Amino acid sequence: MLKKVLIANRGEIAVRIVRACAEMGVRSVAIYTEPDRYGLHVKRADEAYSLGEDPIAGYLDPARIVNLALETGCDAIHPGYGFLSENARFAQLCEQHGVTFIGPKSDVIHKMGDKTQARDSMRAAGVPITPGSEGNLADLDEALKLAEEIGYPVMLKATSGGGGRGIRRCDSAEELKTQYPRVISEATKAFGSAEVFMEKCIVNPRHIEVQILGDSQGNAIHLFERDCSIQRRNQKLIEIAPSPQLTPEQRQYIGGLAVKAAKAVGYENAGTVEFLLTGNEVYFMEMNTRVQVEHTITEAITGVDIVREQLRIAAGLPLSYRQEDISYRGYALQFRINAEDPKNDFLPSFGRVTHYYAPGGPGVRVDTAIYTGYEIPPYYDSMCLKLVVWALTWDEVIARGKRALDDMRLHGITTTANYYQQILDHPDFRAGKFDTSFVPSHPELLNYSKKRHPSAVALAIAATIAAHAGW
Repeated sequence: MLKKVLIANRGEIAVRIVRACAEMGVRSVAIYTEPDRYGLHVKRADEAYSLGEDPIAGYLDPARIVNLALETGCDAIHPGYGFLSENARFAQLCEQHGVTFIGPKSDVIHKMGDKTQARDSMRAAGVPITPGSEGNLADLDEALKLAEEIGYPVMLKATSGGGGRGIRRCDSAEELKTQYPRVISEATKAFGSAEVFMEKCIVNPRHIEVQILGDSQGNAIHLFERDCSIQRRNQKLIEIAPSPQLTPEQRQYIGGLAVKAAKAVGYENAGTVEFLLTGNEVYFMEMNTRVQVEHTITEAITGVDIVREQLRIAAGLPLSYRQEDISYRGYALQFRINAEDPKNDFLPSFGRVTHYYAPGGPGVRVDTAIYTGYEIPPYYDSMCLKLVVWALTWDEVIARGKRALDDMRLHGITTTANYYQQILDHPDFRAGKFDTSFVPSHPELLNYSKKRHPSAVALAIAATIAAHAGW
């Protein structure tokens, strides 16, 4: 088994990995930059080391992180999600220096990170892909010609893209001419590559992803699906497991496709295969070669500790489960509580958390790295916590989600919590009928009044009394 793991990340996912290590008797090493000096992952890990003043550079320096792992006697590195988690060079450096990378092999990361190679691999494996370019586009002329062949709308995508960046929808030749140089520019700045490809735009699909696990013995299983259709500008807001929109036959078929995809590339460790569904058609979108932000809801419905499995697989152990061992029970929702103001075009709301109280009760889980007095830095993703609820039925999980959102106290910053209450109240969501157009199609959900909890009102009254009394 692994002895000591360096966690090449920050925030809630770093805390999540620290906890898994502690439960397995594995020592954990945190890294941090100056803004994270008082981060919860720094406080909770067995050891912690500074990467300097720059808030970002240290987290994106593969050589420095690998060297630190070697200097501190770590036999493995867990990359979490984001940062270097899908960086093939980072995984390769680990391999070259004898440090176990807790994720798939570097060649698999490279192949799946290159969207055209990923499409080619899936095509060869018999996994359906959307109509589009075979390889990268040579120039605008080729893009215009292909768009006429497959029909508008089309999607321009950065070959090395991810996280909703480097993607543009084009509904006409005029839009394609405008967006083509923009995608190339964005791809170059964000990913260091100007390569782009094209695929047919599937209008208003359901976004379904399947959690997979693979080991070094060639075993691969799926842990059922998650519905990620509630999203804004390609960024997920609320995730659901399992999807309330799939039939048992669709669920079995999509799970089988995900396992086929995993075996086709020799996948090891945890990952996710993402699909677009429209009507009865299913299309491969991409493979995420890392633990997902929303792994929590899969854990909730299956009882499988995914991060624990990651550590076991990385240690060379076989999967703890066979496919026939995996079943699911109930429904789970994950709310990404972002430090953003939905009523102000989701403007980031960074600052000091003046009061934080986590909701609790049966079927409620919170993954976070914030605490009362914590200063949310402006340099990173705006997600400050993940609220997860589980219940036996769809109606019950919605009710539990509403209650948990209402119970949560997070003062000092503005968050998306109240907005999510509006989504849960919408009849289409409650009926389980939604796709990726749900959020942009319902701008009226932003017309809510900001709630003032009784505790906040009491504090305001006390402050007023104190002011008049001259305290």
